Amino acid sequence: MRGQVVLVNFWATSCSGCMQEMPELIKLQQKYGPAGYKTLAIAMSYDIPEYIQNYRQRTELPFIVSHDKDGSLAKSFGDVALTPTSFLLDKNGKILKQYVGIPDMNELNQLIQGALKS
Repeated sequence: MRGQVVLVNFWATSCSGCMQEMPELIKLQQKYGPAGYKTLAIAMSYDIPEYIQNYRQRTELPFIVSHDKDGSLAKSFGDVALTPTSFLLDKNGKILKQYVGIPDMNELNQLIQGALKS
């Protein structure tokens, strides 16, 4: 995903905050996707594969959805344990901002716009 601005979002189907932020993440993907923005939604290791698939199909998520079955992705981002946790990465893969909990969407929009321009 080098060359693109990426939001890596750790989530779970059992997380109410995650479910609350998903419509906003969908809007971000639809708004900035054509300009080179991607959302990567990573379901936590403890999440149930059938629940992930059902949610994905029901909501028609317009971004990449993955299941961190062994927890290695969460570990690689500093042992993510709380959901939702999101990392905004610039075009070179550098972390611009980490959010624990639901992001401030106004701030996130501004950061994405700035990262897409650079």
